[in-house]
Amino acid sequence: MQAITNKQAFHNYEILDKLEVGIVLQGHEVKSVKAGQISLKGAYVSIQSNPSPELFLMKSTISRYKKAGPLPDYDSMRARKLLIKKQELNKLIGKLEQKGLTIVPIKVYTKRNLVKVLIGIARGKKLFEKKAQKKKQDVDKQIRRAVKLQNPKF
Repeated sequence: MQAITNKQAFHNYEILDKLEVGIVLQGHEVKSVKAGQISLKGAYVSIQSNPSPELFLMKSTISRYKKAGPLPDYDSMRARKLLIKKQELNKLIGKLEQKGLTIVPIKVYTKRNLVKVLIGIARGKKLFEKKAQKKKQDVDKQIRRAVKLQNPKF
């Protein structure tokens, strides 16, 4: 399986810390994810504390697996529980108490036949930060082109 990345996360947020977590999926969802039919566009991670705090992946879309047959009550955008150790979750909650921080999914991939989600603690970028990053990328691209024209061996 090829890893599915959330490109918007890097554009809209500055990733401060990363953490690998598991995800609870149904059988046909696992096959669909391994086939690459998952979208993280607009997805986010929410902490819900019913009796105890738990992480949930919200607004991620996993398409219905074609070979699974009819699934009349399947919701492709349902909340999916993320598996994390209690100690790591408490650290995460402590970091999130700072103003302006959130949790975003960065990447979904398989690791030894298990589906994993890479989440990141992120701070939202302002518009001027996004523009400055784009300008820096453009300048770097022009420099690489100029160096390549001067030294065709590279």
